[in-house]
Amino acid sequence: MAHFLLALKTVAPLFLVIFTGTLFSRTKAAHGPWVDVLNKYALWIGFPALVIASLMHLDPQGESYTKLILINSAYIAVCMLLAFPIARIFKFSKRLRSSLFLILSFGNVAYLGIPVLRNSFGDDILPVAAVLSAVYVFWLLTLGVILIEATGEESIHPKKLLLSLVKNPLLISVFVGVCIVLFQIKVPSFIDKTISLFAESVTAVVLFSLGIFLGQNKIGAPREWTRVFVFVVVTMIILPLLLHFGVRSAGLNDLQFKATILDSAMPLGLTPYALAVQYKLETKLVARIVVLGTLLSVIIIPLWIAILN
Repeated sequence: MAHFLLALKTVAPLFLVIFTGTLFSRTKAAHGPWVDVLNKYALWIGFPALVIASLMHLDPQGESYTKLILINSAYIAVCMLLAFPIARIFKFSKRLRSSLFLILSFGNVAYLGIPVLRNSFGDDILPVAAVLSAVYVFWLLTLGVILIEATGEESIHPKKLLLSLVKNPLLISVFVGVCIVLFQIKVPSFIDKTISLFAESVTAVVLFSLGIFLGQNKIGAPREWTRVFVFVVVTMIILPLLLHFGVRSAGLNDLQFKATILDSAMPLGLTPYALAVQYKLETKLVARIVVLGTLLSVIIIPLWIAILN
């Protein structure tokens, strides 16, 4: 219990920022365009700055991330492919099966995951958090989109897939940060400080935006949330628990292991919701999983932090 309360205190400031955004949304002080503007700032400026700031001071002879990337890539792929047997067993529609490719595999590892990891374990974990965010984004925009298009009505567009990867700010920032380290590029101090200023701003911005998004969603009847609750439990408790037992002896160092488990337990992110809208999937279900998962993460994330000490 003491571990849980300590973990709750660690992440409480993050959820207070989310609550503030919800309050602003409910009182109409903030509205629709706010979410779009704040998310664009986070996606194109804040998170890339945080990723570059995290990576550019790494020691090129330091720890290897190969095993971290392979383990998390395998986990994401397995979660996506679980949609096929689950849809078959429960006789889900094709649209719901396609939605499961997103629901089962992609937690909010950037907008919520990076702030949680940073608050819980300090700045030392930021390079690991940046690499994991890039891994999740890469597989979402490649395998996830391929599965949706291959099993849906639309045909696969390789050029479109490649373009979405090349233009993704998170992947670009990882590439820039790695280049700075590998080629030992000396970044002028004034640029370094500017990047740091943007990096330090993103946590509050993105969590406030998430709160506004939550406040804009209608509650609906309690019986409509039963299936939503089941999916939240599966994605935030059961699958991470299986991963925990599966990789604890896989050779990851302490920070890599903790980041892997915590990121797997993050609630569904906003990017899958955007893809669900784009491909005309079960958007209402996906939106509600985002909402309920984020609300329950106030309890579930501190519980995972306590389990991981």
